Amino acid sequence: MRFWNSTLAAGLLSVASLAVAQAAAQTYPTRPIRLLLPFAGGTDAVARLLALKLSPALGQQLLPEQKLGAGGNIAHRALAESPPDGYTLLMAAPPVVINPHLNANAGFDPLRDFTAVANLTAIANVLVVNPRVPAKTLKDLVGLAQASPGKLAYGSGGVGSANHLAVELLKSTAKIDLLHVPYKSATLALTGLLAGEVDVVVVAASSVAAYVKDGRLRALATLDSKRSPAMPEVPTAAQAGVPIVAVNWYVLLAPVGTPRDIVLRLNTESMKAMHAPDLRERLAALGGEPASGSPEETAAFLKREYEQWGRVIRGGNQGGLNAGPKPAGLQKQDRKGPCCCRPGRRGF
Repeated sequence: MRFWNSTLAAGLLSVASLAVAQAAAQTYPTRPIRLLLPFAGGTDAVARLLALKLSPALGQQLLPEQKLGAGGNIAHRALAESPPDGYTLLMAAPPVVINPHLNANAGFDPLRDFTAVANLTAIANVLVVNPRVPAKTLKDLVGLAQASPGKLAYGSGGVGSANHLAVELLKSTAKIDLLHVPYKSATLALTGLLAGEVDVVVVAASSVAAYVKDGRLRALATLDSKRSPAMPEVPTAAQAGVPIVAVNWYVLLAPVGTPRDIVLRLNTESMKAMHAPDLRERLAALGGEPASGSPEETAAFLKREYEQWGRVIRGGNQGGLNAGPKPAGLQKQDRKGPCCCRPGRRGF
């Protein structure tokens, strides 16, 4: 009898808990919602565009909150530890699926600890070279690298940053060897490229459009499946002969266990927000376009990204993912210049 009473009590408690969760979802939201930002830069820009539309649509403020540090992991862990009630969300970028491959103690599992809500947008990366590099196309660059392995140097925002791994993906796909020179940020890597300290950098198209237009840099390929609205004249990597995709994407995540009704409402309103004509225009100025998809499609996208970057990192570690020695011209750089001994800050 005690067994049946305990079983009945447990069943009633479960039903009651479900009813409370459903009631909460029906009235959601009743207070402001925190949107954790692991980075400034593009993450902050996209978050504020989303908040501009989502706040009035939900009837409560969506409040972007920067939680910077540890390559984004402070914000990632904060979301994993938050209650699954829909009042704490995360504006996720590629490091959310990259970092666990680099650090076994990252403190979260992106596929198990989070609920995918919505795929918001992607801002295309472009591969640019200093004009002194005698390559007019990506095919030319691959040929130069094959002829002189390890001679061409590429800059990045730090070991394990998205623009570092984008070039590692190029290296593994095209079977070439380039020397990695990590800087303390992607901005400093771009500055180094302009100064001729390195030969190649992968960076957001919107960040270099003006430099390409005035001839200070040469764009060889957009690392996306379609051309960037910021640089429509630049071919995709596939069109240039190397079929790779490496973009700066932004995805809305919630803690695992967030009620389905809340996730669906956030997905619906986020899609409306990102596809609004005025937001599309502002995204285009950043070099991006609105994405789309259900929570399930977003989860599948994250899984594909997690697996792709895992393969790149495992392959890079076998061949030496970390940086090699500095080129001769970089030996006397001051502390504000490139650093080959530790990961840098990442501006997503």
